[in-house]
Amino acid sequence: MKKKNSHVKILPLLLVGTLLLASCGGRSADGAPAVDAGQTAQNTEQEANTAAAVSQTQPGTAQSSESRSVTVNSSETVSVVPDMAEVVYSVRTESGTAADCQQQNAASVTQVTELLKSLGVAEKSIQTSDFSMRPVYNYSGNTARITGYEAETALTVSDLKIEGLGDILSQSVASGINTVQSITYQASNYDQSYQEALTEAVDMARQKAEVLAAASGAKVVRVLTIQETSGYTQARYEDSAGVNALNARKEMALFDTAEDMAQIMPGEIAVKASVTAEYELTD
Repeated sequence: MKKKNSHVKILPLLLVGTLLLASCGGRSADGAPAVDAGQTAQNTEQEANTAAAVSQTQPGTAQSSESRSVTVNSSETVSVVPDMAEVVYSVRTESGTAADCQQQNAASVTQVTELLKSLGVAEKSIQTSDFSMRPVYNYSGNTARITGYEAETALTVSDLKIEGLGDILSQSVASGINTVQSITYQASNYDQSYQEALTEAVDMARQKAEVLAAASGAKVVRVLTIQETSGYTQARYEDSAGVNALNARKEMALFDTAEDMAQIMPGEIAVKASVTAEYELTD
């Protein structure tokens, strides 16, 4: 009889344990949520699908790598005849004192300036671009001794027309100019010539891209990027030979009239433009 009563007591305890587990929301023995294998598999599949969708929109995928392009460089040159000139003169004087030297130099500069204006050069085109004064030494003996002073002024005369330039050079040198430092030829229509060269460079870039595309079995669709690679600088060149010849004849006093410098041969100026362009290709 005692054994029969013990079995009756075990059943209520089992029922109570089952109810306790249900009320804990499926937690494990240590209090952590119980893992549902079916729900975990479903979440993993959703995350994989999301990652695949994101990867299709990132750069470097198979879809974006299908686009092709070709990049070419092109340079073109347009020749233009210069019609303007810039001349840099040097006026140099010497005297025993610094004050007298500076005064004489200023008088010579004024004389040259007045002559240039009388020859039709606008005052705004005449600029004092440099000035220096230094002592003159006598190095005889063991001690250097100052014997005087030398002053030099540089005059930059711009916007001179090629026509009549020989007359201006001859008369200015005869009036007190010691040296012609430089003669530079320029073109007043430089901007127009540069735009023409730039247009030709772009056209040639397209032709080069089409040749490369055809050789690879493709066609040019459109231009993607285009960049101007040539720096914008005023086209000019210096007449070094003319400067040397003029100064040599000045030193040797071989000319006194305008006819001696009447032959000005400015030649041509090369105006160059360069571009880099990228074109999209298709089959």
